[in-house]
Amino acid sequence: MGVISAFEDHPSIRIHIADLDTLLGDRALRYLILDVSGGASWLEVQTRVHKLRPEVRQVLLGPGGDEDLMLRSIAAGGRAFLDSNCGPLAVRQAVESVIQGCIWAPRRVLTKLIDRLLSQGCPAIALPIPTFSPRERQVLELIMTACSNREIAHELGIEERTVKAYVASLMRKTGAENRVTLSVQATQNVMREQRLSIS
Repeated sequence: MGVISAFEDHPSIRIHIADLDTLLGDRALRYLILDVSGGASWLEVQTRVHKLRPEVRQVLLGPGGDEDLMLRSIAAGGRAFLDSNCGPLAVRQAVESVIQGCIWAPRRVLTKLIDRLLSQGCPAIALPIPTFSPRERQVLELIMTACSNREIAHELGIEERTVKAYVASLMRKTGAENRVTLSVQATQNVMREQRLSIS
């Protein structure tokens, strides 16, 4: 199976295959890969997992061209959505990103998600704007364009581990749980700053 081969030589990730109830009964479980490409009840399964074990981060494998499906999956608590035909390397990269606290999906889908969240309004708009260092602002601006840590490191000429430290600092300062929430809060704060400068 492709998922198993993706982690055969991984130093810390181990794959366990079992039925859903057995997996959810394992209190050590932190990440779950669900194949949602075959059934219509995938959202019920995903919602059930989120309700029973909200701390478990879900990675979904499904039809890659269905952006609405991806959006619904992320809204239901998914942290990654991959085309079920993707290769082992993509699965590994997605899982590693989720472990780092990121959401993995095509950029156009993440952009749509942020647009939806902004149009619905978000409590973050009432929060004070945190103070960031110049470098944190640079990293945040690149996060808002959906750049990966590797792309940010290349753009700024710094190490990827340094980018991770900046991202962790940004999340700590904002209270954001993941990069999407961080982007939404940053976008809202930019809008607030613009409104304040106009009034």
